[in-house]
This record gives sequence, structure tokens and C-alpha cells, in this order.
Amino acid sequence: MTEGILLASSDTVDMIKGLFKYEVFGHEVWITTSHVCILIVWLSLVIFSLIANRKLKHATEVPDTFQSILELIVGLLDKMVEGSMGKHAPVFANWICTIFCFILVSNLSGLVGLRPPTADYGTTLALALITFVCIHVVKVRHQSAKDIWIDKCSPLPPWLPIWMPINVISDIAVPISMSLRLFANVLSGTIIMGLVYGLLGKFALIWPAALHVYFDIFSGAIQTYVFCMLTMTYIAQSYGDS
Repeated sequence: MTEGILLASSDTVDMIKGLFKYEVFGHEVWITTSHVCILIVWLSLVIFSLIANRKLKHATEVPDTFQSILELIVGLLDKMVEGSMGKHAPVFANWICTIFCFILVSNLSGLVGLRPPTADYGTTLALALITFVCIHVVKVRHQSAKDIWIDKCSPLPPWLPIWMPINVISDIAVPISMSLRLFANVLSGTIIMGLVYGLLGKFALIWPAALHVYFDIFSGAIQTYVFCMLTMTYIAQSYGDS
């Protein structure tokens, strides 16, 4: 530990490292490796989006390889959102596709030597809190106060709100469980790969690629899909019968 920032006590474990600090209203604020990796992932997605947008504006009737890949990605994401949210898909399609791409690229960033931003709980909690806000904004807009009260008192009658505190706690647990699930899975893979390279050194050649396939590609893709599916499921349920 060094001046309020979590630093690696050993190079064998890939932990968050402070790069430089500055003062804001008398408080020290650190720029860490996590912030830099988030910026790199964000810039990569922005550049890719600008190139893709320009390409699709000049799309040809007979698509080339890049255009075919873009159309495939957009088609798969739209199909995923529509299959989970039905008639409500158009409202949240852009948001779901955005977090899908961000989380997936973040999880895969370990392949190019970055520390995955999703291995930082601050990143996953922020994503989960946005989902939490979306859930309750939709619920307030599309359900009456009576329906919300009945739901909070369920499974008991609305005139007996004994079960309401438990239902409120269940609502609060949603962003916590979603963020911890993603964070823990990505962090565990990051730590394991850090131990492999740190402890084995020169012996960690070629064969760790198999571990990267599992921790970065397979597990990363699965966790991205799970987070987005949970997001879509919770939001779709918040519409009620509307």
C-alpha cells in the first residue's frame, strides 16, 4: 500500500499501480493503470466506430470482408437484444450493444498486455449502477404506484407489507451481484495469468496461450454475454405488463 492507492507488493501478481498523482481541493487523486487501460479501450472503440460508420455510409451492394464483419456484428447484437426484450428492444438496443462491446473488448485486452478494465471493481460497479438506474426509471415510467407497491409486498397481500424490506434488499442486491460476478471472474483470470508469468518467468513460453484462450477469450465472452443478458432481463421485467 502506498499513499492510499493499491499497488502491487510484488510483480508476480498484476494489481492496480499508481502512475502519477495530483491534488484536487486538497485531496490526492491518483491516475492508475486501470484509468489508462479504460482510456485505451475507449479510444479503440471510438476509432473503430468512426471507421465503421464511414464504411457503412459508403456500403456497397456486394460487401467486402470488413463490411460483412460489421453487418454480422450488428445483426447478431440486434438479434440478441430483440430476442430478450421484444418490442422494447429499440429503446435499449444502442445501450446494450455499447456495453457489450466495451465489456468484451475490456475482457480481451489482456491478450495485448493490458490490465482488463473490468478487473477493477470501480468499472464493473459503474456499469451495474447504470443498469440499476435504467431498471427503476423504466419501472416508474411504465408502472403505476399501486403496481409497484403490490410488487414490493409480493408474495403477501398489499395490505400486509411484511415482505417489502426483503424485496427492497433484493433490488439493492442486483447491481452488487452483477458487478461482483463480472469483476471476480475477470480479476481471477488476471491474477492467475500474472502468477504464471511472474513465477515461471522464462518457462512461461507458448503454452500459456491455452490459458489465455480460456481466461481472456472464452470466459471473457461468457461474462460479457451474462452481464448483458441480466441487464436486458431486469429491464424487460421492469416494464411490467405494458
